[in-house]
Amino acid sequence: MATSEFWQRVSTSVSSAPEWAGGAQARPAHRAKGVAKLWMVLDAAAVLASATLATIYKLRTSPVAMAENFWHGTLFRGRPMPILLELVVGFTLVLILTSRRLNLYSPARLPNFLNEQRLSLQACLTSGLLLTGTLYLVHAEDIPRAIVLITVGLVTVILSVRRFIYRMLMYRRFDRGLNTRNVLIVGTGPEAHALRHHLESIRHLGYSFKGFIQAPGCCSQFAASSGEVVGTLDTLFVQARKQFVDEIFFTTPCEKGIIHRVLEQARRQGIDLRVVPDLYDGLAWNSPVEYIGQFPTIPLHRGQIPEVALLFKRVIDIAFSSLALLVLSPVLAVIALAIKLDSPGPVLYYSERIGKKGRVFRCAKFRTMVQDADQRRVDVMHMNERDGVLFKISNDPRITRLGRFLRKYSFDELPQFLNVLRGDMSVVGPRPPLASEVREYKLSHLRRLDVTPGVTGLWQVQGRQDPSFDSYISLDVTYIENWSLWLDLKIILRTIAVVFAGTGS
Repeated sequence: MATSEFWQRVSTSVSSAPEWAGGAQARPAHRAKGVAKLWMVLDAAAVLASATLATIYKLRTSPVAMAENFWHGTLFRGRPMPILLELVVGFTLVLILTSRRLNLYSPARLPNFLNEQRLSLQACLTSGLLLTGTLYLVHAEDIPRAIVLITVGLVTVILSVRRFIYRMLMYRRFDRGLNTRNVLIVGTGPEAHALRHHLESIRHLGYSFKGFIQAPGCCSQFAASSGEVVGTLDTLFVQARKQFVDEIFFTTPCEKGIIHRVLEQARRQGIDLRVVPDLYDGLAWNSPVEYIGQFPTIPLHRGQIPEVALLFKRVIDIAFSSLALLVLSPVLAVIALAIKLDSPGPVLYYSERIGKKGRVFRCAKFRTMVQDADQRRVDVMHMNERDGVLFKISNDPRITRLGRFLRKYSFDELPQFLNVLRGDMSVVGPRPPLASEVREYKLSHLRRLDVTPGVTGLWQVQGRQDPSFDSYISLDVTYIENWSLWLDLKIILRTIAVVFAGTGS
């Protein structure tokens, strides 16, 4: 669900606090290399797999026999193993360098699909031609040309299919509102409207327009309609915080001093900043022009995102949640039956929660309260034992007899692994808040909505019984700023200990 719907659900605007100063401190403005390195490794693996399959097919041999002949240098009439390795490594390096030259390792949202496939074919054929030329120069007549052709063909197919599958998966996530990049456009002139139309008309780019920012002296017949101008340059980063903005586009001329001040703030807050090339002559002479669809932009700053680590986190989420649901399926069935027998009402309870960047989703839990618990919430508000935003009652009269047991051992949260599979949640992360809680957040509290919420988190294993809302926020921010896969693993292990100890709520 879109971020705009999130703000409709939490209704009133967030308290106007000073510009958000939390989060990552200033970091070097350079392109994150993680995904590019991963693609290079996958390309190398594709070459090795293709060469192996081509050799097995052509020589009619087994993998074990081929490996033995390769090791003893008798695979191709006694040709030394080092030369064969050099040919494979050389082909791989040429493929990687050519792909990099053609920008195939750039973010996938920049080129269109057909252009990406054409460039992938070009990289493979160029590398294949250089390989055949090298074989001719070293007089490698003993290496069957059929193996070379099959290898190049298989590499081309594997790389094309891999990029196709990746794009389809990425587009599906964009359609569900996942992994999209929220943008603000500074300016209200024709360039701003052209960029806004471009971003909205090409959905697979993965951008979500969040509003125009009025710049000094920017007023024209193309002025944005009422409601689309969300602020001025003075409130730019307040709006960026409220709208969970990832990128800011400048489409109107401003003084260089203003741009430099905005650039410094963007670096501190980890927000990407781009300008339309013709507007800022001299400001970014050494920066390359990047196309958003067909729209040229110059990136002045790009935040550092651990994309490979996040990819592995997603893989771990899918593997862990799938295994948990499979292994615990008998337990889930028994719990579902017990809930039906214990009290009238549905087995599962769905509540609308606020996820990453304010995205609203339905969070699943086993029902632990009576059927009309939501309607009776007002009657027990005076029993709240938490301060500030949080709501908690130790002996909540709405909880069923079985519900107390399920909560004690956190069994009620097991269905949330379905949310993990859908991508709404992660195994580890800040707990997803209710819209009523977010309504009370200050601007700095929105920091915890920068990441995907989790089934468990640092607060669940370290401060679960602490009634302080400040402690709740502090632990979540600590997790976000110190996140690593190793930290996730430690939290999972500590969560298992907490569950067996029965210290849940």
